[in-house]
Amino acid sequence: MAVSGYLNLAADAAHNFTDGLALGAAFWGGPARGTLTALSVLLHELPHELGDMALLLRAGCSKGQAMLLQLLTALAALAGAACSLLAEGSGAGAVAGILPFTAGGFIYLGTVSVLPEILRDSGPAQALLQLLALLAGVAMMLLIAHY
Repeated sequence: MAVSGYLNLAADAAHNFTDGLALGAAFWGGPARGTLTALSVLLHELPHELGDMALLLRAGCSKGQAMLLQLLTALAALAGAACSLLAEGSGAGAVAGILPFTAGGFIYLGTVSVLPEILRDSGPAQALLQLLALLAGVAMMLLIAHY
């Protein structure tokens, strides 16, 4: 497998761990907040994991290997959720810090990966649409955090 495949696996595991942190922390706020967060994570993970699958296939993995590696990185989400749920017993400081940390991480990753692509490969109309989609994602995170 090419180096890009290994780098993608490491980044995907870290990303999935952060997703797990967000899910665990969201369920502290009640089942409604947890369910909304789970739905949000599901909606962003479907295209993300398909892209990762394509990257692994391009890096030299077979379909079976790529699916197995994707499953292994998904286990990091379970570890993140476990850490988040275990942190609940350590006090309000941990609870209050995890959701902002994960939201900030998602915004950072979105801007770091999206904005360079907007500036490099698209015309003004496409760039505006992509920027509006990015802002809509941030607005959704704010709504979920507020409600």
